[in-house]
Amino acid sequence: MWSRRRFIAMSTAAMTAAMSAQAGSRRSTYTAEDYERVVVIDALGAISDPDPAATTESEPSTRLLDDLRASGLTAVSVTLSVGSTGDRIAKAIRRIATLDEMVAAAPDALMRVRKAADLGTAKATRRLGLIYNVQDTSLLENDLSRVTMLRSLGLRVMQMTYNTRNLVGDGCLERADSGLSNLGRDLVAELNRTRVVMDLSHGGRATIAEAIREAKAPPVISHTGCRYLHDHPRNVFDTELKALANKGGVVGIYFMPFLVPRGNATQADLIRHIEHAVDVCGEDHVGLGTDGNVSATLIDERYREDMRKDYEDRVAQGIAAPGESPDMHQFILEYNHPRRFLSLAQDLSARGWPARRIDKLLGGNFARVYREVWG
Repeated sequence: MWSRRRFIAMSTAAMTAAMSAQAGSRRSTYTAEDYERVVVIDALGAISDPDPAATTESEPSTRLLDDLRASGLTAVSVTLSVGSTGDRIAKAIRRIATLDEMVAAAPDALMRVRKAADLGTAKATRRLGLIYNVQDTSLLENDLSRVTMLRSLGLRVMQMTYNTRNLVGDGCLERADSGLSNLGRDLVAELNRTRVVMDLSHGGRATIAEAIREAKAPPVISHTGCRYLHDHPRNVFDTELKALANKGGVVGIYFMPFLVPRGNATQADLIRHIEHAVDVCGEDHVGLGTDGNVSATLIDERYREDMRKDYEDRVAQGIAAPGESPDMHQFILEYNHPRRFLSLAQDLSARGWPARRIDKLLGGNFARVYREVWG
């Protein structure tokens, strides 16, 4: 017999399919002009150069700059450091230097975001703002003064854990789910004091719940899905999503395969998670964090080989999530192009979403949190 959870999830999927068919007969009222007037934020993304000749030392290629301009994005939060291997602090600093050089090489297309007002500047000057984040706090070791040091170099978002346990708390793959350590509680206070956004993506359920309770400023979960719809450790339960919203925070829905039990997620799957999150949190507390690249991904032999190496490296580090494989796309095929946020906005408009709600999803909600935390 089906469980109640599975029955509801399947019923919701059927409803989504029916609504998608109905939306197909309706016309989107959200235009490219509407899109151009709003702040658009990818709360966790990447700007990897799609030019095969590009290297990490190269200036951004014409192809990359064309994609960034075409995307219509105002800002993207890019990662300095992931995981707990190697000299993490040195890797983060090297990454800052690389990104700073990229900005210096293309000042008419890129800029750094250090305060909320910079989002307005990026929008007005049609440049892409880069928000620096780290996706783990292992680089701090037990020295919380490093938060201030990293902030002085541009860090504005700090993720507490990355799947496994570190000194501040348990990630989502830890069976013990022991929550925050004493150091973790001190870090929550330090992030509040230094005005760095606390990101609870990849966290264990107890870690997320305790950090939300400890937070004095709105936290975020920049890239995740709804665990009610798919019971995967990278997704978040409704209870914590609601607590996040009650604290003024925002959840970003990702374009990842973890939205579904098997195979690659589709346009309908993404929309189903977005709409469930809005039902739980309210329209003021949901945004987008793709966990993907701005440029389109070319699915060729080079891509497959890169995916295989990345997967093997993640397995070796012990940070691969259940269900990961080299064959899983880390993007939604229907939105595999730089203009994906506009396409999604128009799909939601065709489903009856008002422009006001779409604007909030595209970036307004994350911009509000950044304004409250950064000033």
